[in-house]
Amino acid sequence: MNTQKTYAEINERIKTGKAVVLTVEELIVLVEQKGLTQAAREVDVVTTGTFSPMCSSGVFLSFGHSAPRIKMHRVWLNNIPAYTGIAAVDAYLGATEVPEDDPLNSNYPGEFRYGGGHVIQELAGRKPIRLKATAYGTDCYPRREIETMITLDDINEATLFNPRNAYQNYNCAVNLSSRTIYTYMGVLKPNLANAHYCSAGQLSPLLKDPYFNTIGVGTRIFLGGGIGYVAWHGTQHFPSVPKDETGRELGPAGGTLSLIGDLKQMDPQWLRGTSYPGYGATLTVGTGIPIPILNEEIARYAAAKDKDLYAPIVDYSEAYPNRRSDNLGYVSYAELKSGKIIVMGKEVSTAPLSSYPRARKIAEILKQWIQEGKFLIAEPVQLLPSPEDKIKARVLNG
Repeated sequence: MNTQKTYAEINERIKTGKAVVLTVEELIVLVEQKGLTQAAREVDVVTTGTFSPMCSSGVFLSFGHSAPRIKMHRVWLNNIPAYTGIAAVDAYLGATEVPEDDPLNSNYPGEFRYGGGHVIQELAGRKPIRLKATAYGTDCYPRREIETMITLDDINEATLFNPRNAYQNYNCAVNLSSRTIYTYMGVLKPNLANAHYCSAGQLSPLLKDPYFNTIGVGTRIFLGGGIGYVAWHGTQHFPSVPKDETGRELGPAGGTLSLIGDLKQMDPQWLRGTSYPGYGATLTVGTGIPIPILNEEIARYAAAKDKDLYAPIVDYSEAYPNRRSDNLGYVSYAELKSGKIIVMGKEVSTAPLSSYPRARKIAEILKQWIQEGKFLIAEPVQLLPSPEDKIKARVLNG
């Protein structure tokens, strides 16, 4: 069997029930048993998964018209403001928005008990949401106020659109200062007392396709329990693969994806409102991306183990807030998942902000969808831009 495959060949095998579909964990085992070349020949698709907080998320909502009509100028959903500068009855609810009367960090550290991400979770769960809107009134939209209870089924369109999700890799956060700090990487204790990381490691989607050979605009994915798509590269998309002094790849760095999908297809167990003391509210998103094994090179990256993937260790008390590029070294995900790492000669306890068991479940669900013929592999119509492309664009723009 040839190791070279096409999207059409793989999809034909999916349609006829002949496709060999494995999760990343299963591919790793197969490569250990049979070698990379044979595994690349046998396997058609590998599934990935991650379940992590993803701040740059939100939902476009089209409420439909009231009688008489209203041009919504201000909108609140369960007292959470939504942005209305789109159209008469459309709004965008951001995952990190909080109530206008939230005390924020005035009583430090603030609790941030409820935000846009929690509303999105409740919408996906078909729970009643209080909609309030005010307007200034026009001849064609005379109504000036409306307040009512709605559910997701009452809304014309609900499109989850996340400008930056599925971060390729992320920091291992530590605190070198003598005080406790409250960050989007969680509560970091003083004097290197703990370390937090936020990745599924060997299961994480963009760690398994570091050069975006199969992931681009139009890629069909698991998103929030339903089917979604890669809409564009995400904001802050700076893919690169750092290397150590010997030339060994340390794993990808900063690629991101912009994702889109129908909230009405989704499940609240894969969209969870999340609160960070002292920082804010967000949304934890379940995402899974299939990787078609088109050739041996793609299989090699997909089979990378936790011990081969590294995260930079970053001090969040000084270096990160002051945007200093230095880090305290790199640590493998195998070490992070062991529960202990060594930083500056000190043993430090580690904990994840993402859920590996739920990432594994997403990869399993996506595998099942493909095996049942419910999910075909979409060939991207455009590969995501490289760092070189972004540099050229900056030069062209002056």
